[in-house]
Amino acid sequence: MYRLVRRASSFRFQRLNEGLAKQLAVQPASCPDTKGFMDKLAHLRQQSVFGDAKRIEKQHQKHKLSARERVELLVDPGTFVEYDQLVTHRCTDFGMEKTKHPGDGLVSGHGYVDGKLVFVYSYDFTVGGGTLSETVAEKVCKVQEKALNAGAPIIGLNDSGGARIQEGVQSLGGYSDIFYNNVQASGVIPQLSMIMGPCAGGAVYSPALTDFIFMVKNSSFMFVTGPDVVKAVTHEEIDMEGLGGAKVHSSKSGVSHFALNNDVEALMFVRNFLGFLPSSNREKATPKPTADPFDREIPVLDKFVPEDPNKPYDMRVVLKSICDDEYFLEVQPDYAKNILVGFGRLGTETVGFIANQPQSLAGVLDRLSSIKAARFIRFCDSFNIPIVTFEDVPGYLPGVHEEHNGIITHGAKILYAYSEATVPKITIITRKAYGGAYCVMNSKHLKGDFNYSWPTGEIAVMGAKGACEIIFRGGDIPAETKKYEEKFANPLIAAQRGFIDEILTPRDTRKRLIQDLKLLKTKKVERPWRKHGNVPL
Repeated sequence: MYRLVRRASSFRFQRLNEGLAKQLAVQPASCPDTKGFMDKLAHLRQQSVFGDAKRIEKQHQKHKLSARERVELLVDPGTFVEYDQLVTHRCTDFGMEKTKHPGDGLVSGHGYVDGKLVFVYSYDFTVGGGTLSETVAEKVCKVQEKALNAGAPIIGLNDSGGARIQEGVQSLGGYSDIFYNNVQASGVIPQLSMIMGPCAGGAVYSPALTDFIFMVKNSSFMFVTGPDVVKAVTHEEIDMEGLGGAKVHSSKSGVSHFALNNDVEALMFVRNFLGFLPSSNREKATPKPTADPFDREIPVLDKFVPEDPNKPYDMRVVLKSICDDEYFLEVQPDYAKNILVGFGRLGTETVGFIANQPQSLAGVLDRLSSIKAARFIRFCDSFNIPIVTFEDVPGYLPGVHEEHNGIITHGAKILYAYSEATVPKITIITRKAYGGAYCVMNSKHLKGDFNYSWPTGEIAVMGAKGACEIIFRGGDIPAETKKYEEKFANPLIAAQRGFIDEILTPRDTRKRLIQDLKLLKTKKVERPWRKHGNVPL
């Protein structure tokens, strides 16, 4: 599949270059008095577009596309407009004046993905190892600023050896300029980073400041210091994959949101992913038409939650069954598996889903799941994406390890994110909603717009057995537990107090969510003026 698509890409790329070469050949003939200049210009452009054939072949041997092939596959055919194709570096030290290449190792410009304007820059590893020079930084900053001015997403394709050592502080200054622009664009336009090769040292902080990171398995690496430095300083031996590969960052560190099998799969995935996002914080995501009926009932959900409160079930099945066309795009599927986050559509509109996952750690909240959910909630709120929460949580994870690693601070992140969010917020309790975790998961008290419970909901300070062991210490615990369950192991008291709006028949969940989101389309919330809040980082 990879080779087939790469060959198709190469063919399309070749056709593009042939057209450009043909166009350039006409220009000298039409301007005979400048023939010498036009020939030189055509040569430079061809050098920039075609690059070094031997080095590009080395990329292909590593199962990697060239920088320009990646851009051509990412955007719609014939829509890419390149910037600064003839720019070269200005370094004259260490013989660098003899190694100038038009474009200086970065392909940048704008194009369209399914008709949506996007800005893109792609590091070219075949030119100076894709290292960042002062002029490369200027090219990246230009694209960032144009994307901000146009209100359109920006996508960075990283395959770089890091700072260009020969340029010294100019290269470091260039990184700082890029970082600053990343921060200015945060929450204004979607920023996506694709790691398709090495990304080390200071270079890692630009992707870290963006919204989503996509890594390619077996060919992409991210780390602040490489294996050799780690060995010299800490005497730990580890290879590049084990230190900062796609698997590590998508399952252990949480740095990466997605790990894809190869360049082609990653680029196609990003094209699909962009369909869920708006172009900027001033817009909403484009609706996607569907034949899935808005009032579709889902009878299987009526008895989906097991009667045994300790028996797990897959919340992912619930989310998929409710979404349009049963399609749910999960974000960070291999990290903090006790909570699910991702995108789907309801009634053609993009929705952000957060859900406890009973199949992993019983759906308990811990520091990693809190961080994962909080960041996703804040992204959705920044870009006008409604938030739907499915709740089945027995509480926060107890233990010395969690306490000593800051569960209090990290657990507060998700509480802060939900409280801060002003987009439509709807919660469905499917089973357990215990203790502080009930409060945190977008309860009515955090200004949830609509809060529902299925009949299987249990809303209480803690589970029946644990509560009775405290309340009736020394008494008949089994008998008291049964009474407690009859009174509290259901959503009735919460409904009577108005803490939930309705006890919802599970099969009607999709229909009710679509109705509520339609009602909340015009929701507006006024907040007290402030420079910014102080998130518990």
